[in-house]
Amino acid sequence: MKKKQKNETRRIAEYLVSGGAWFWSGYLLFALLYSVFGIGVVPAKIISYLFGLTVNFLLQRYWVFDSRDARKQLDVVTGRYVMLSVINLGIDTLIVWGLSEVGVTPYIGQFVSAGFFTVWNYIWYRLWVFARKAPVAPRRAAAPVIRRPRQVRHQVKRRHA
Repeated sequence: MKKKQKNETRRIAEYLVSGGAWFWSGYLLFALLYSVFGIGVVPAKIISYLFGLTVNFLLQRYWVFDSRDARKQLDVVTGRYVMLSVINLGIDTLIVWGLSEVGVTPYIGQFVSAGFFTVWNYIWYRLWVFARKAPVAPRRAAAPVIRRPRQVRHQVKRRHA
């Protein structure tokens, strides 16, 4: 297996582990809020989503998609992550709520939603949120820069000293 393929295979495995951590941490909190504390489907889903989201960001950012570029652009990466997460929260809540409205338990709805987001988020994380910057071609000067030879520069400094 080529090195690039091996790295991508490892990244996908790490992505699935961190996604599992997001899902199960959010799922367990949802069950606690919904079943034990009697909080409604939508508020319980939003709270548990935000908790899982925090777990996920830390794992995705510092483990799965860790790179020098991402470290240098933490504000850009975080902004993109938050923007995508807000959109995802709406989609996720609609999936779970919509399925519960047609008689599917929200516990099963979360599995359906997780299946969708496993693919959806990987694509967005890989290509946009945590994307590595493309190498920038060096800019060429319109005209060549002419520099004085070292000997001349030293002589000029001595005259002014």
